[in-house]
Formats: sequence, C-alpha cells, structure tokens
Amino acid sequence: IQGFSDTPELQISLFVLFLGIYLIILLGNLIIFLVISCNPHLHTPMYIFLLNLSLIDISFSSNILPNLLHILLTQQNNISFLGCMTQMYVFVSLAASEYFLLTAMAYDRYVAICDPLHYIARMSRKHCAGLITAAFTVGFTDPVGIAVLISKLSYCASRLINHFFCDLSPLLKLSCSSTFIVELSIYIEGTFLVFSSFLLTLTSYIFIISAILKIQSSEGRQKAFSTCASHLACVITLYGTALSLYMRPTTSYSLERDKYFSLLYIVLGPVLNPLIYTLKN
Repeated sequence: IQGFSDTPELQISLFVLFLGIYLIILLGNLIIFLVISCNPHLHTPMYIFLLNLSLIDISFSSNILPNLLHILLTQQNNISFLGCMTQMYVFVSLAASEYFLLTAMAYDRYVAICDPLHYIARMSRKHCAGLITAAFTVGFTDPVGIAVLISKLSYCASRLINHFFCDLSPLLKLSCSSTFIVELSIYIEGTFLVFSSFLLTLTSYIFIISAILKIQSSEGRQKAFSTCASHLACVITLYGTALSLYMRPTTSYSLERDKYFSLLYIVLGPVLNPLIYTLKN
C-alpha cells in the first residue's frame, strides 16, 4: 500500500494528525455507545439507532486508520492478498450498513412527527431490532458478489496499490484483465444501495416537511424540525461525500486526488456524528 509516500517529509506530521483524528473518533463514539448501553432511560428507538451508528463509525475507522498509522510510523506497507480483500469487503459492507441504518432512522423520525399517536406501537423494541438487523444483513450480504469478482481478477502488472487502503478504484486500476463486469456490478449494486436508501430517506423527509408546515405555531414547527435536524445533517454529510467520490466512471479518477476525498469520506462522518447528535442532547 503506497499510502502518502509522495510526501516523505510529512510522514510524522501525518501520523500525529491521523492519530489525533482516530482518538477523537474512538472517544466520541465510545462515550455515546457506553452511555446509551448503561442508561436504561435511553433505551428508546432514537438512541438505540444512535448506538448502532456509533458502533459502525468505530468499526469503519478502525478498519483503515490503524493500518495507515502503522504504515506512516514504520514505513512497512505490505499487506496480504487476503488481508486486502477483507479490508475492502469490510469497508464496503460497513458503508452500506450505514446507509440503511440512516434510512431506518429517517423512518423513525417520520413516525415520530407524522404519526406520533402510534409511535410506541410502530417503533416497538421488536420492530426497532428488525430494522437494525435488516440494515446490517443487507449491508454485509450485498457486497459479497463484488468482493468475489475483484478477488478473481488478474493482478500481473504491479502490486503497488496507489492508495492508503484497499479501495475499489485502485484495485481495478491495477488489474490487467477486463474489469467491465466488475464495474457494471459496482454500478448496479451502488445504484441499489445508495439510491434506494436515498429515495426512502427523501420520501420520509417529504412527509416530515409536509407535516411540519401544517403546524400552526412557529415554536411547534421549530420543535418538530429540531427532532430531525441532527439526522438530516448526518445524511447530507454522508451522501455528499459519497456521491462526489464514487458515482463516476473509473476513467475520470485521479488516484492522488481521490486519496484526500477518500480520507474525507472515512473520517468526516465518524468525527462529526458524535458532535452533531450529542451537543444538543
């Protein structure tokens, strides 16, 4: 893994920066996870979803940043083929799980605002657990096909991954066999994952905004909107970085530039989510 070897004079500075970011991610999300787990009063749907979001953020960053820190500190950048494929699969699976978890959280906000009298029945512990289980099941099942296809490609030209982790695009760039089927699969599954979750989330917010506009008092509208403002901020952050990074042909990729876009995608959500959700609460 090449990492950031194009800037050798900045290796120590980058190590300190990324270590600080990683510790902030761990501390912020671990506090949320422990507080919600240990406080029975917080065992409500909104906070259970938030607990799982924190778990995803911890796992998401821990899949990549510790290995990057090791590379920056020791300059030992070898990774096994199995380790690389595993890192790529876990990365895609956790990202997909986060999309569907945020979709489930949008549905929770929709029920709370648009159908508050039936909230307890529709968002019971059983239904909440079902939505979370579905998010993780789809997230970890759907990328299996892509991971298998990428692992079967031929890598005969170079073994140097021009990135700081095993991402989809640099692996496709390395292959000396045809990647058409893999790229087609990525676009099909990407469309299914991203746009289906996006459309479901958008639909929820159309109903939410419609219900908020019908509230007579400005104080009531503000109170209703504040219950979904944190979630909306997380959704905008996630979809904004993801769409700018992945939803374009591989021929238009600049791997050097995309290292920094990928870094933004990996750390921005896990760093901001604890701040967005906890400062107000």
